[in-house]
Amino acid sequence: MDTFFRLAQTGVRSSVHAVFGTPLIDEAGAGQEVIFLAAGCFWGVEKALWNAPGVVSTAVGYMGGHSPDPSYRQVCSHSTGHAETVRAVFDTSVNSAADLIRLFFEIHDPTQVGGQGNDIGDQYRSQIWTTTPDQLRVGQALREAYQEVLSARGFGPIQTVISPAPSPESNARFWVAEEYHQQYLVKNPGGYECHARTGVACPALPHPVCQL
Repeated sequence: MDTFFRLAQTGVRSSVHAVFGTPLIDEAGAGQEVIFLAAGCFWGVEKALWNAPGVVSTAVGYMGGHSPDPSYRQVCSHSTGHAETVRAVFDTSVNSAADLIRLFFEIHDPTQVGGQGNDIGDQYRSQIWTTTPDQLRVGQALREAYQEVLSARGFGPIQTVISPAPSPESNARFWVAEEYHQQYLVKNPGGYECHARTGVACPALPHPVCQL
C-alpha cells in the first residue's frame, strides 16, 4: 500500500486525456454540459463514462468534502469528507443527462451503505453533483423511478445524494486527482474494477419529464 501511495503522490497532475488526447479538464463548449458522478472506485466509473456515447472528456478527482486539494492518501484516511468522483463532459446532441444518470445507477449498487462492494468508506459513497436545474430534476426523478423498481425486487433505499455542484471557491468543489489515477484502466489494462451492481435496469423517464 505504501508503494501505491508513492505512485499516487500528490502534486503530480496530468494535462492530457489518455483516451481522447484532449486537455484533461476541458471546459464545456456549446451544446455540452458537465456532470459529477461518484459511484465507488473511480477507475471503473471513469471507464464506463468515457465509453458512453457523447462523452467527450472525463477526469477523476475528489469532491464533496472539506479539505482543500486533498491527496489520495488523505482521502483514504477518511479525514477529508471527499468522495472519489468522475467529472464528465458530454455532448447533449448525442447523449442526455438522463441517459448518463441511468448508466450511473446501473454500474454500481446505489442501495449499499458505506461503500461499494468490498470498497468500504465514505470516499466510495454514491452521489451526483449537477450543473444545471434540468440535471437536478431529472436525477431526482430517475432516483424515484429506480427506487420503485428496486423496492419491487427486494432492495432497500437508494443512498444516492443528488445536489447542485458546490461553488468553485468551496473546498467541496472537484479537485483533480493525481496522474496515476487518470484513465487508470487504459494505463493498466485488466486492472481493478469494482463490480458491485444490482443487476436491475434503471427505467427511462417519459420524454416530457426529461425535458423539464
